[in-house]
Amino acid sequence: MTPASAAASAVAPAVEAFAAARDFLSRLPQPALDLAFRIGIASVFFKSGLVKIGNWTAAVALFRDEYRVPILPPEAAALLATVAELTCPMMLILGLGARLGAAALLAMTAVIQIFVYPANWSEHLIWAAPLAHLLTRGPGRWSIDELIARRWLDGSSAVGVR
Repeated sequence: MTPASAAASAVAPAVEAFAAARDFLSRLPQPALDLAFRIGIASVFFKSGLVKIGNWTAAVALFRDEYRVPILPPEAAALLATVAELTCPMMLILGLGARLGAAALLAMTAVIQIFVYPANWSEHLIWAAPLAHLLTRGPGRWSIDELIARRWLDGSSAVGVR
């Protein structure tokens, strides 16, 4: 046995284990991953909306004293953010108008990144990544958007929905 063949046979079990793991993971259903993206990112924003309606006075104070979003008065900004944080996550979870919901939350994330907490880019990137995925690829097969597309688009899947 040459040194090269000995090394090859030593790493062969690791290569086989890697290939088996890769094959297993590639069989995971994409719709399940899409649903996980939708639920995961929706929960972040929905919880924030619940906190705002739980203490409206504090929410408005945050928009007035800490967030200071330009153009909008604090009351209007707090109301707009709360409505978006409670409505858009439901759109994502149901997969109903999911791209619109993802676009709205992605825009909110951009506003937060640019005007409120620019140093928190790593957290905002964690929010933006699944939102960008949903915006560009759609909510997936396990969604109301998909059911609507199949019904009214001659039985074909919605563009970008897998």
